[in-house]
Amino acid sequence: DVYKRQARHLLAVADAAMPLLPAVLPLGEEKPSAAHRARLALAEAAGTVLAGGLSLLGIDAPDHL
Repeated sequence: DVYKRQARHLLAVADAAMPLLPAVLPLGEEKPSAAHRARLALAEAAGTVLAGGLSLLGIDAPDHL
């Protein structure tokens, strides 16, 4: 079923992105590094993929995704 495959794909994307989120922003007075910027871009891309995939399934994505 196409919907089940889509849902499994979205779950895989979310599972892969979740470990990166705590390291996206610098801690305390730490200056943003290239790694922080890359992680932020990856997190934003994952959010875009997840929102688009949920939309294809007919589900409204929350604003904070």
